[in-house]
Amino acid sequence: MKTYTKNGIDIELVQGDIASQDDIEAVVNAANAQLRTGGGVAGAIHRGAGPGLTEETRQYAPIEPGEAVVTGGHNLPNAYVIHCLGPRWEIDTPEEELLRRCYRRALELAEENEITSVAFPALSTGAFGYPVEEATEAAVDEVLAGLEGLESVERIRFVVFSDRDREVYREVLDGRLG
Repeated sequence: MKTYTKNGIDIELVQGDIASQDDIEAVVNAANAQLRTGGGVAGAIHRGAGPGLTEETRQYAPIEPGEAVVTGGHNLPNAYVIHCLGPRWEIDTPEEELLRRCYRRALELAEENEITSVAFPALSTGAFGYPVEEATEAAVDEVLAGLEGLESVERIRFVVFSDRDREVYREVLDGRLG
């Protein structure tokens, strides 16, 4: 794990499973519009949380790209799940603004719920086809821009799955914070 600190907030980078972050209060789900189980991050989170999560999310669906909602964590080791619908590359436009809105809205929901730690996956980079380099820059820049407004959140973690994603995030974080 690589850790950076800015404005008194720890920013971490780890490679692993978003559904196994047992020291984090809220994990972010790369949700689909219906907030149902799927592949990738959404599948891992729904499998870990169990059927109660799908039941709870029904009341919030559908959501639009850039929107986010918060639910309980159910059987996950996390108290909360923040579900964000990222943009599909070259379909949902403007992609960068919608992606940034996901990160911004997730942090706003964390503050509203007095959440102290949040773990983000690489939103929109899997099945939604967003290029990893561009998505990482938007994610890191939006999170860093939101740090000053945070009072409850003390730790933000980026959880990536692949070696390549880890290297891209490390380069961007080192460039901004190193």
